Amino acid sequence: MASLKVYSDKQNPNLWKILIAAKYNDVHIETPEFNVETDTKNQEFLKKNLTGKVPFLETEEGGVFGSNAIARYVAKLGKNKLYGSNAFEAASVEQWIDFAVNEIDLAAAVWVYPILGVIPNNSNAVQKAKGDVRKALENLNKHLLSRTFLVGQRVSLADIVVATSLYRLYELVLDSAFRKQFQNTNRWYLTVVNQPEFKAVVPNVVLCEKMQVAKETKEEKKEEKKPEKKEEKKPEKKQEKKKDEDEEEEEPALAEEKKKGPNPLDSLPPSKLVMDEWKRMYSNNDTRTVAIPWFWEHYDAEGYSIYFADYKYNSELNKLFMTANLLTGFMQRLDQLRKYGFGCLLILGQEAPFEITCCFLFRGKEIPPEMSVECEDYVHYVWTKADTNDPAVREKINGYWAWDLPRTNQGKTFK
Repeated sequence: MASLKVYSDKQNPNLWKILIAAKYNDVHIETPEFNVETDTKNQEFLKKNLTGKVPFLETEEGGVFGSNAIARYVAKLGKNKLYGSNAFEAASVEQWIDFAVNEIDLAAAVWVYPILGVIPNNSNAVQKAKGDVRKALENLNKHLLSRTFLVGQRVSLADIVVATSLYRLYELVLDSAFRKQFQNTNRWYLTVVNQPEFKAVVPNVVLCEKMQVAKETKEEKKEEKKPEKKEEKKPEKKQEKKKDEDEEEEEPALAEEKKKGPNPLDSLPPSKLVMDEWKRMYSNNDTRTVAIPWFWEHYDAEGYSIYFADYKYNSELNKLFMTANLLTGFMQRLDQLRKYGFGCLLILGQEAPFEITCCFLFRGKEIPPEMSVECEDYVHYVWTKADTNDPAVREKINGYWAWDLPRTNQGKTFK
């Protein structure tokens, strides 16, 4: 066998899929010491590999870049049927490699890379990524209901590629609560990673016990709290100044506040669903497996109501960025509702015209004035009260909370 060298960070799952395929085919591959930070900028390396990206395979015939391209090359070198037994199985293997690239890899990176400190954390993007990962696992779970492996009756390159794409997810974020609903996928994953060829490359596969969260998430929470503190302190400072400088100007403001009186929502009987507690539960836990069950366990139909809201002019939403800006402006005008409301605002559709649809949880049995009177956006939506006794309606609400309604493009959470 001709000499093969792969240059890469040795802790990179993209390298592992290549080495695992090599183990199945008894192909010897050298992995020289390689510093990704410095060696990818080396001129000699760039002469061999014009992209500068790793993994990179060096052969006597030339170089190959791209981890899946290299894995395919290695899979075809040996007698082991990593590409299946016929043309259909070969196409099926390619199908699952594409599935890993399109349905898993990007979402996994958005969710996991902030935890590893590779990219900044974006809570909205992470929430969307969680929904995408869940959909991928659901599809795998259905496919594996009556199958041991993805293609045929033995391990193929499809199993190797998809399992390595899921590795960081299973290690860092797919805790037992999240995994529970994907029993077929879990069984398949454990079968694949415990094969001798897999264990020769990755000996210690660990399943996540507690979902890890990016450090930035805690900082974001602090940032969220800061404006509220400032808003509370500002009126006190202004009132103190006015007492000293202009006593007469203070009196109308106080009179207006007295005229308004206490908010009737503050006088409602105590409820087992506490809005702030729900918001913390939603922010700090996986939505489907932890937050949603908690929500319905504590939901109080006497003390709260849920409404759907559909934008009246969806046919005019032809630009995605303008549609997103529309939702941002809507949320910015809801500051007075923050104490009494929670909502998920979704953009549906992958191409124009887009659709805006929302689901709001309100304190009280009706839409409060903080939305219906004081927010000018209210009139631009058709509002429908949700029948929370209907299981189908509850599942629809779950779809809003989890941002995984069919055709969801992106979303925002008001809390």
